[in-house]
Amino acid sequence: MASITDTAVRAALGSPSPPPLHPSLSGAVPTQPLRLRARAASAQEMGAIPWLKAIEPELRERVSASIQVAEVEVGERICRIGREANFWFGVIDGLLKMSNDEAAARQVTFTGVPPGGWFGEGTLLKREAYRYNIQALRRSVVAGLPLDSFHELLETSLAFNRYVLNQLNERLGQFIAAREIDRQSDPDLRVARNLAALFHPQLYPGVNGLLRITQQELGHLVGLSRQRVNEALRHLQAQRLIAVEYGGLRVLDLAGLRVYPQQ
Repeated sequence: MASITDTAVRAALGSPSPPPLHPSLSGAVPTQPLRLRARAASAQEMGAIPWLKAIEPELRERVSASIQVAEVEVGERICRIGREANFWFGVIDGLLKMSNDEAAARQVTFTGVPPGGWFGEGTLLKREAYRYNIQALRRSVVAGLPLDSFHELLETSLAFNRYVLNQLNERLGQFIAAREIDRQSDPDLRVARNLAALFHPQLYPGVNGLLRITQQELGHLVGLSRQRVNEALRHLQAQRLIAVEYGGLRVLDLAGLRVYPQQ
């Protein structure tokens, strides 16, 4: 197998000669609130919403009219700790991260949210304020289902209840695994397990086989420098667990990533 250089991985993921990571994300955040930039979803965007296909046809048409989408910029927050939860959100395109308060003594990224991922159902079920921040790592398209529509579906759709129950179950497993990863010091292991989580077929069906992500974005999610992420990616590619392609990563062995380094 040909050797995999730092330059090759950097070029494929679009991350030339990076400066050190900074906890905050830079970007031109719009001054107009997200709700004022919202619009109706296009047919293509509707087709990217996984749970919409699962619910009963008579409910699908009515609920579709209440779904809105908006473009968000790098660094822009979709959810903020302490704010009232009024929407169930999902990623049509792009990449978000879920984290604790930046003012906390230890900043923690709980998970990334790639295309196809919907989040916040637990908060909406309890009608609570958000206990986490959701922030865009790259320019993204986000969809929102109003709180009232969310609860209407819970009360009238067996298929939607099954979908949400499966979401909660899979997310519980994801966070248990994330707790285990957080205790690991091996950077290669951290990158491998975090990548496996981002390719979860039930939680993030929009990813398919290719995740559009840069080294900087992956570094924000894993808590490592771009240089160390680059090294880990080279090791994982050398073991044929992933393939680094232009602008993204393709998983070749998802089961292997999940148990790395005990393939």
